[in-house]
Amino acid sequence: MQTLSSYAKLLNSSLKTDRLLIEPIYAEHADSLFELMQNKKIYQWISSTPPQSIDQLKVGWKKHESRLSPDGNEAWLNWAVRRTSDGAYIGKMDAEVNHEKVATNIGYIFFPDYWGKGYASESVLEIKNHFSRNGISKIMATVTLGNETSYRVLEKSGFIRTRIIPENDIIRGEKYDDVEYVWQF
Repeated sequence: MQTLSSYAKLLNSSLKTDRLLIEPIYAEHADSLFELMQNKKIYQWISSTPPQSIDQLKVGWKKHESRLSPDGNEAWLNWAVRRTSDGAYIGKMDAEVNHEKVATNIGYIFFPDYWGKGYASESVLEIKNHFSRNGISKIMATVTLGNETSYRVLEKSGFIRTRIIPENDIIRGEKYDDVEYVWQF
């Protein structure tokens, strides 16, 4: 029988598409991603804020290299996304998977210089296919109401808009509604 720890590491393996390498994030990725994560445009639609320092980012990512939530009940997965053509880091992705093999939250940020090129859709589709091959039967995502670009990313990847969740997120102290998207067999 496979443990959640070994399953989490399997799910958080490296993936490759024609244009992208999607690799598990480790503490050392902070050196390459910190500056890219400072662009305020990234945070317009999400509750996260730019990391305060490279060291803070390293500590946070090091804590999650086990790929398990602090209580050990969920897989917490994180990937850095690079272009294969030049090795440039273009974004990051994350997901949470519960013991029922449901991905309860898939998220992504891509750096503004790489917006509009299909990289986010390509990455989400690859993660979705990888999860499907490894027993995940349902994937959920929430997007801040009004974030049309993220709607398109999920819809291109086969997700279905299911409902609006009132006041589901807080961004810079203000409550926002989220749109829920679901993909399942």
